[in-house]
Amino acid sequence: MPDYPFAPTWCPGCGNFAIWAALKNGIATTGVPSEKFAIFYDVGCAGDMADFNTYYGFHTLHGRALPTAVGAKLANHDLKVIVVIGDGGCYGEGGTHFINLMRGNHDITVLVHNNHRYSLTTGQMSPTTEKGTKTKSTPEGSIEEAQNPIALAVSNHATFVAREFAPDIARLASRITQGIKHGGFALIDILQPCPIFNPVQSPNWYRERLVKLEDEGHSSENLEAAWKQSMRTDKLPIGLFFQESKPAYHEQVTELQDLPLVKHPIETVNLTNLLKEFK
Repeated sequence: MPDYPFAPTWCPGCGNFAIWAALKNGIATTGVPSEKFAIFYDVGCAGDMADFNTYYGFHTLHGRALPTAVGAKLANHDLKVIVVIGDGGCYGEGGTHFINLMRGNHDITVLVHNNHRYSLTTGQMSPTTEKGTKTKSTPEGSIEEAQNPIALAVSNHATFVAREFAPDIARLASRITQGIKHGGFALIDILQPCPIFNPVQSPNWYRERLVKLEDEGHSSENLEAAWKQSMRTDKLPIGLFFQESKPAYHEQVTELQDLPLVKHPIETVNLTNLLKEFK
């Protein structure tokens, strides 16, 4: 890899540094050439990573990294497609995309930087902010219940559902590799400390509450067990909640079964009969 043209501008102690390192390690471990990756970045602190990576990438609008990534995958399903997005962009602005892409089992790997805030805009409430939390946009405390993205994914046909802790770089990198190799929609919800705008949920706060699913004897093939783990309130489980093998969306599209769309010769497309319908 060449030298990076810019240095990261994240705040000291930001979990993005760890996720950045884990992403690079996770990609390298797949053994897939870097030019075969396309990364789609959302708006926010997470999206700033577009300036610090040398992979092919596209910086999208807020909440729109998900459908843009799918468009690239459908155009060239030989690519490994990754989405780098925050909890606001994925579960808020991009919430409908999130739900529908899971239903279709689109073959993309979604890395959600979940710091429970809109931190780039200085700490407003996000969909995963706990009820009662005081933020810049909820000075008297949030009225709404927090969204549970893991439970939502498990109950909405996602074929790979995981959650990890950003500071554990080696573990997160391994999970990213696993998610990339999974043939279908892979969600990795990443618990990301934000020391400036969410200092309460510090690294130590998380460590006191985290429990590894493998230490609980959890089977990632058991959908009912995954649901129960996703609904826990006594601890914060991390690890692989659920995984199953199903055909990805592009594998079920007739026009894409022989060749990626980008490799179809344009001259074979005959629009004569189609145009007759409009005369």
